Amino acid sequence: MIGRLKGTVDGIGEDHVILDVHGVGYLVHCSARTLQRLPKEGEAARLSIETVVREDMIRLYGFRTDAEREWFRAMQLVQGVGARVALGILSVLDPDDLARAVSAGDKAALARAPGVGPKLAQRIVSEMKDKAPGFGTGDSSLAALSGGAEAGPSAAASDAISALVNLGYAQVQATNAIARAVEQAGADAQTPTLIRLGLKELAR
Repeated sequence: MIGRLKGTVDGIGEDHVILDVHGVGYLVHCSARTLQRLPKEGEAARLSIETVVREDMIRLYGFRTDAEREWFRAMQLVQGVGARVALGILSVLDPDDLARAVSAGDKAALARAPGVGPKLAQRIVSEMKDKAPGFGTGDSSLAALSGGAEAGPSAAASDAISALVNLGYAQVQATNAIARAVEQAGADAQTPTLIRLGLKELAR
């Protein structure tokens, strides 16, 4: 399975980008928000990828952050929410806004997305409310601690997150734990220190 792609933007369509990775053009479906924030054609880009394999197709979905990908996965557990609707929601709400909308029961915010009516918005709020605190804030807080949302996590933080994921923790759990570890140890902390502090956070 493909989990991440790093390459050159070769073209941007209405709902997708073609990412050239060493001469292979991957067609990656993205939310409107992600497409708007991609670099220009010919420039480098990196996307977290969700690979969907079915009998009749293999489709790639791309996201600027792992938190956005986690929301994409989680929302599809709600009846009536498929990939298209999930991307539509992420086109109008970033992960932090989505977490706040679900936590606050803001059905109107969700209903701004194409394909989401009042009943589906209510179902999303009801079924995802308990999960909302675990989503949305990890990536943005970690990015802020490491030089801003565009800069993203530092190399040490990214390696620490990967290590925790390899130990069996969910991506969002690992990201939030390392965000708190960076807060404690500072942005210059090395990977072993962040892993140790992250494990302490997860053990609480």
